[in-house]
Amino acid sequence: ASMALQYAVEIRNAQLDVLESIIGTSAVLKLRTGAAPSSCASSDSGTVLASMSLPSNWMAAASNGQKEKAGTWQTTNAAASGTAEHFRLYASDGSTCYAQGSVSLVDGGGDLQLDNVSITSGQTVTIEAFTLVAANS
Repeated sequence: ASMALQYAVEIRNAQLDVLESIIGTSAVLKLRTGAAPSSCASSDSGTVLASMSLPSNWMAAASNGQKEKAGTWQTTNAAASGTAEHFRLYASDGSTCYAQGSVSLVDGGGDLQLDNVSITSGQTVTIEAFTLVAANS
């Protein structure tokens, strides 16, 4: 068995910052019903409840091994009604998936946090919290 690797904070910050570089500017976030697929390589699943184009610079620079959302992540017109259970983060084309994760209420433990996971078609949906962490194993 090998020992868990430990990285300096500069390495952890660089690992996080490269995500935004790879995904690119004006990323697209979609909130969906149901469980997330097994990986980003798998086809989309569930119903798209809300889709939003993120700000051009959508993440703050990593600091202390963490990276926070930047700017306002919002749509003023939800696409459908239902319970948001997972999200997928795409390139600006809205179809190349680079990340996915769980959705919860604020302080609910989800990878992405909303003020309300019960979405109604036509409503405004705002992402309250999204933090990436590069932790040592």
